[in-house]
Amino acid sequence: MPVQLLNPEGLPQPEHYVQVAVATGSRTVYLSGQVARDGEGNPVGPGDLAAQVEQAYSNVATALAAVGGTFDDVARLTVYVVDWSPEKLAGLGEGVARVAERLGVDPRKPITLLGVASLGEPDLLVEVEAVAVLA
Repeated sequence: MPVQLLNPEGLPQPEHYVQVAVATGSRTVYLSGQVARDGEGNPVGPGDLAAQVEQAYSNVATALAAVGGTFDDVARLTVYVVDWSPEKLAGLGEGVARVAERLGVDPRKPITLLGVASLGEPDLLVEVEAVAVLA
């Protein structure tokens, strides 16, 4: 089955992986983990979980727009949070609520939340993976 790989404009352009893979047939879209980086790869919200969640979810929406989708097409999310504890739920929820309001979407999706010791770069607090299905 052919898979289209791309790094959409508006997201960091990594050297060793791609941001989006689109499998033909059912139009299932698999996104690499999105983090708190703007389109030039600059950090967003250092030390601020809510700001980093907002940027990561925004990057999911940007990646989906590049393939003709929206956040409404997301079928599943996996969210990794550094040093997770229940006290961090408020910051996570705040970031999700802000991006949902800005994008005008319902952020409720099937989700897996995983606490991790660290992510790929030391300033990152959260990473969001998504699987979307487009018509």
